[in-house]
Amino acid sequence: MTATDRSLELINTAAQAAADKLAHDVIAYDVSDVLSITDAFLLASAPNDRQVKAIVDEIEERLQKELGAKPVRREGDREARWVLLDYVDIVVHVQHSEERVFYALERLWKDCPELELPADAKATRGKSEEHAKLKAAEADQEPGGAW
Repeated sequence: MTATDRSLELINTAAQAAADKLAHDVIAYDVSDVLSITDAFLLASAPNDRQVKAIVDEIEERLQKELGAKPVRREGDREARWVLLDYVDIVVHVQHSEERVFYALERLWKDCPELELPADAKATRGKSEEHAKLKAAEADQEPGGAW
């Protein structure tokens, strides 16, 4: 079994919305062969809680406006460290970069086929690492920063 056309449409729209809000490391997996409850997972991350919220809001708005899709469940809003949007056909995970590294969902789903995403979403790969290096370099430049 593979992800349905509807699931792929939702994934691509959500991935583009995440990329437009500067999400990091956007990736999607076809989990339809191993899970009966959904077809695909979309993973994205951001370096701070405000950006996590902005990405989630943009995904939700775009899926509603462009495809008439509303999540049946939205979890994790309060802390905005890991927000889950459940659209039944797909599940979107937007995580703070620290949670993304700690929980490493990619390891859980690495045996599932990766879904093709829009070019803008693919271009987000490696952004978390770039951001971490930039922050470390800035800390080194500040007076009283790292030695």
